[in-house]
Amino acid sequence: MSSFFTTPGAQKKRKRPAATEVPKKRLATTKSSSKSATRGPTKPTAAPKKKKDIERDEDISGSELDTENEDDDIVSRSGSDDSDNEGETAAEKRLRLAQRYLEKTRKEVDELQDEYAFDAEEIDRDLLAERLQEDAAETKGKVYRKLAPELDFPHADPIQFRWNSGTVTSVSVCPPYAYTTTKDGYLTKWKLQDLPKNQWPQTTRKKPKKPPAPPKRRPERIAFVKSQPLKAKDKTFQGHTAAPITVKASQDGKFVVTGGLDRKLVVYDAETLKPIRAFTQHRDAVTGIAFRRGTNQIFSCSKDRTVKVFSLNELAYVETLFGHQDEIMDVDALGQERCVSVGARDRTARYWKVPEESQLVFRGGGEGGSTNTKKHKLPAGLNPASAAHEGSMDRVAMLDDEIFVTGSDNGDLALWSIQRKKALHVVARAHGLDPALTPRELSGGNPEDFNPKDIPAPQPRGITALRTVPYSDLIFSGSWDGSVRVWRLSDDKKKIERVGVLGQPMDSEDSGDKEEKSLARGIVNDLAVFERGERGKDGLCVVAVTGKEMRLGRWKYMKEGRCGLVVYEVPKNVVDKKKEVETNGHASGEE
Repeated sequence: MSSFFTTPGAQKKRKRPAATEVPKKRLATTKSSSKSATRGPTKPTAAPKKKKDIERDEDISGSELDTENEDDDIVSRSGSDDSDNEGETAAEKRLRLAQRYLEKTRKEVDELQDEYAFDAEEIDRDLLAERLQEDAAETKGKVYRKLAPELDFPHADPIQFRWNSGTVTSVSVCPPYAYTTTKDGYLTKWKLQDLPKNQWPQTTRKKPKKPPAPPKRRPERIAFVKSQPLKAKDKTFQGHTAAPITVKASQDGKFVVTGGLDRKLVVYDAETLKPIRAFTQHRDAVTGIAFRRGTNQIFSCSKDRTVKVFSLNELAYVETLFGHQDEIMDVDALGQERCVSVGARDRTARYWKVPEESQLVFRGGGEGGSTNTKKHKLPAGLNPASAAHEGSMDRVAMLDDEIFVTGSDNGDLALWSIQRKKALHVVARAHGLDPALTPRELSGGNPEDFNPKDIPAPQPRGITALRTVPYSDLIFSGSWDGSVRVWRLSDDKKKIERVGVLGQPMDSEDSGDKEEKSLARGIVNDLAVFERGERGKDGLCVVAVTGKEMRLGRWKYMKEGRCGLVVYEVPKNVVDKKKEVETNGHASGEE
């Protein structure tokens, strides 16, 4: 038998010779040394180096390794930050996040300050404090921005265009894209042009010999989707089978949601307009959609007298809010989990507190400007028959989480607060009166047989579109008078003050009965507003959609109207801003 099976295991192990020398430290090799090693030893090995030479080689090789592994160090730092912060307390974490937030805010304030070339330390400190106060006010849901004095509304540049479509019913903006819906069943994606100074940036240091190309003004159509009535019986079809009448785009630019006459709420991919999901929980036409600010939670209202809540992150239906006694015409929401809706003929605005499962009811139809009493007197020369009572609340828009405005069919623009059940202030006949009918129009072509006393009094124009800049003092309204009017919230937040008309100079004493030059021909069915540049430093952009008919019916028809879109570019009062900074600087220096 072989000795392998009889010898104990301890004796079979090999014994290594004892180390006579201390193992030398392994040095990093350079590229030349690695190449020579692969080729094989061609020369005899050199004599051992001195200690100083070895240290020098270690320094050189270490620097090369640092430069080669620089990216790995950056990744390891990001991972080590989380490991370093594991043992910190809650107070230390709050302090670290606050310091990071202050650094970011200080950089943004410095960029804005460089525009006016002021380096006063006190001015910088005031601007930083103002910015911190604005951010704190936004988290609390209160008005904190005064934009009306900073914008030049009379010099707003209007851009009109139309295409072969039906009446445009709704518009939503996610810069630089706009989305529109029409009565002939189209959802269209447009790209709004940048400001002229940003369209053709100079890429070389040399001054160009040729003059720059003229700026583009007309929006470009990117994509469109049409409803398919032939698939009304197909339950697996995820698109619209009837015309969409309202549209909203998410703030992150991922989703576009439309509601239509087919009782569907369809979610699209914003980039390709491909339908993702169709919700069928509503029992009648969907009339309004609102995104909760900064999230993908939406509120939708319908003619079935309900407000429904959906979550687009999970593509799921959440709950239903009941309370209105008539069709719900519009809904709006801001940062908190609350929304405001208006019912048509029940003449109520309801403020929904979703987490608390409660609601506040605000009843309209008061004396606003429709009666001649001691508190509300009619203007001199106005026929009392022209002061129509409020019949329907059609539009609503929130200024902050406690203040909102509503528009009615009798032209009343009302300001509301959740602290009071009655309106704080009402602007009667905000868009003036329709022109009186002529005897020929009333008599059917035989004015001789008609008594002039039977001519009815002119009626006020209803408010068909209403929009605000969130957490600011600006309000925009539209009707069929061919203009978009601008309003502002007073400093005490108790009144609505008139500012003017977009693109037109107007006297402050004008009550709205004066006929303006028609820039938006037709009925303004919807408005969308967004700010140009960082925190609106390049002005404001207002998008209005017009049509020959109203968005929900044909009881008002304008033969001379146009089905299209009007884009207003509102510049900033740069001179006034500089003067304001200068005066603030002198004032702070004197103190």
